[in-house]
Amino acid sequence: MSEARRTSDPENPQTPPTPGPAQTPLTEQDADALLDVAEASVSAGLLRGRALDPDLAGLSLSLTSHGASFVTLERGGALLGCIGSLQAVRPLISDVASNAYAAGFVDPRLPAVTIEDYVEMDIEISVLSAPRPMRAACVEDVLAALQPGADGVVVEAPGHRATFLPAVWRSLPEPRLFIAQLWRKAWLTPGEWPEGTVVWRYRVTEIARPGPRRLPSC
Repeated sequence: MSEARRTSDPENPQTPPTPGPAQTPLTEQDADALLDVAEASVSAGLLRGRALDPDLAGLSLSLTSHGASFVTLERGGALLGCIGSLQAVRPLISDVASNAYAAGFVDPRLPAVTIEDYVEMDIEISVLSAPRPMRAACVEDVLAALQPGADGVVVEAPGHRATFLPAVWRSLPEPRLFIAQLWRKAWLTPGEWPEGTVVWRYRVTEIARPGPRRLPSC
């Protein structure tokens, strides 16, 4: 979820993140349901070549309300794929299913997961709050307002966009380096503030399930 973990953002870089509804707190049952769906969606990719389309009937409001998520798949600490959404445009559980499949099979930087990967992989889901714009007119303003360890950050400039999830603070705990690396990820020069630059921040709820697991079955 950092430059080292190579988080991907498939959204149009010129489309700003749309604040969605406030995320309803996840219960333990909700978290299990999201992890089940992520696992099943990767299994569906292996067995049928497509993402799982979850049935919304009987699910909680937390799962059926529009939400945005990132799904990260790793095996033995090595990244298998990471894909996410910044815009809350579909039910959260559907977003997780789509992103889990994409992380496993569509991430352009990495090969598709194998059955061996599936058995051993760890699944991490980050459920995002609605992004909120920071009051900033330069990089120093961003650094002054940041809450290290807690804030996920999106930088946008004409033709450029990138995000770091809060988990990136684990590998980049120094704020100035965190922001410099985010700028590089967006193909911006660190310290630059092109006309039209906007920075957003958000928080996440993280849930995870380690491997191993059983082989996928029809």
